[in-house]
Amino acid sequence: MNNFFPILFSTDFAFSVLRVMTPILFAALGALISNKAGIVNIGMEGTMLTSALTGVIVSAYTGSAWIGLLAGMASGVAIAALLGFFTLKFKTHIILGGIAVNMFASGGTVFILYLVSGDKGASTSLKSGVLPSVHIPLLQDIPVIGPILSGHNVLTYVSLLCVAGLYYMLAKTPLGLRIRAVGENPQAAQSVGVRVNRVQFTALLISGFFASLGGVYMSMGYLSLFTRDMTAGRGWIGIAAEAVGRSTTLGTFLSSLLFGAADALANALQVLKIPAELIGTTPYVVTVIGLVVYALTEAKVKSRKLAKTLEKNK
Repeated sequence: MNNFFPILFSTDFAFSVLRVMTPILFAALGALISNKAGIVNIGMEGTMLTSALTGVIVSAYTGSAWIGLLAGMASGVAIAALLGFFTLKFKTHIILGGIAVNMFASGGTVFILYLVSGDKGASTSLKSGVLPSVHIPLLQDIPVIGPILSGHNVLTYVSLLCVAGLYYMLAKTPLGLRIRAVGENPQAAQSVGVRVNRVQFTALLISGFFASLGGVYMSMGYLSLFTRDMTAGRGWIGIAAEAVGRSTTLGTFLSSLLFGAADALANALQVLKIPAELIGTTPYVVTVIGLVVYALTEAKVKSRKLAKTLEKNK
């Protein structure tokens, strides 16, 4: 235990929180934009897995990590487009469609990896590209802050920029206004000429874009290879982070940071003689606790609204 607290209150631990938060934040932002449009994208996990594998394969065959990144992004958007096509065109239930995407990606990525490289479960024979880390001038020389904020993978900084970009889009742009209007009252939005299906389809594409960045980060930033089910539930945790953040951009970021801290804590606990299986449950336990707190808070808010309504009707 004496060795644990110095690790917990160190710049290395704070650095690792931002590192492991990145894929969760991307998934949470994807869940946020789709939920704002009134369509729940349950397929975050499958989209991330597909993008992770695509990025590795394309970067290995082209020799360019950036081309692999673009290919991974394209595959994520394509999966979201496919989900949107079946959901909005053929009226497939969005939950069932998302689960189908997740199940297909879990086994399909392993099968495709075997066809391409002959590897089973991990892309050990493919020389995957790795996206670079960025050392920020001047900032890296500042004590404490520098070691925490500088030296991250480029996609970590992209995720932080995406938080600001998504906030601006939802609050200040016509597209953001239409997305929020469709999510809050699709009938009213349609009555003033907003094409609800088109807006929801666009939101799903943006959701797939964010999820693809999280997947590519996992295989070309967090690690340098693809492994079976390597997202390890981060897509689901991202959905939970969006819910705990009350579908707000800042709240989603803070809840993602909390879940990232739980994941980093699980890694830090490995210095103690605690079974690895127990340590691995830490992020999921925090997720469950977060959802329970969220549910209790929502129940209190609804009860207060109901009480106010009853008082007005007296």
